[in-house]
Amino acid sequence: MNRVPTIGLLYPGVGAEDDFPRLEQRLAGQLRLPVVTTAGGDVLHTVDTLLSVGSSANLLEGARRVAAYQPDAVMWACTSGSFVYGWRGAQEQARRIGDDLGLPASSTSLAFAHAVKHLGLSSVAIAASYPEDLARHFRRFLADASIDVVHLGSSGIATAGEVGLMGLDDIARMAAAADRPEAEAVLIPDTAMHSLAWLDELEDAVGKPVLTANQVTVWEGLRIAGLLRNFSGLGSLFRSTEAIRIPAGS
Repeated sequence: MNRVPTIGLLYPGVGAEDDFPRLEQRLAGQLRLPVVTTAGGDVLHTVDTLLSVGSSANLLEGARRVAAYQPDAVMWACTSGSFVYGWRGAQEQARRIGDDLGLPASSTSLAFAHAVKHLGLSSVAIAASYPEDLARHFRRFLADASIDVVHLGSSGIATAGEVGLMGLDDIARMAAAADRPEAEAVLIPDTAMHSLAWLDELEDAVGKPVLTANQVTVWEGLRIAGLLRNFSGLGSLFRSTEAIRIPAGS
């Protein structure tokens, strides 16, 4: 019997941690997504808080717990807790997890950059739930990955727990408001937001690819494990699963 691909997830506090087991259940044995919650609670969307949440001590403690699930790869499932470290800092953050476990590791911020490149896109709009000062860090992060952000939308939501209460209609309105004709895709960067059940609906609402934090997290985990495959209902990204090679330092 072939082993089921297993992507270990380090998840910060609360919000949409149930998004991943629901997807696992929907895929009925095709994918395992064990979630280990790191210290954080209802994470406040401030830079200082997120630097603490993404600290090596916090992540490595969680990584050692997720290792019990024998994952093929490990993801730091937090966008803001990785992009606040900057492009090089996020790479170093992932490297430390991978070195500690001897496994491929990445983060949601790096996943967004790699997913945009995989789809052959260069210009995007951001529909951020965060306050604008935090969202600007994500814009700079993408700029360092040579991705042009044509518009940055911010909903100014202060905590992860509040974001976790958003429904499909709320998220679709937020994405449509941030979209611009020159954007090739809309990026929605918060793993505290539910999205894995609604990706096709979000793309239908916006009329172009939509990349969400939880979607790219799962995709990146499979990519770095060398186990990419097409899963229905997970948007354009999962309909374009030919293996890609990301250059060193990207």
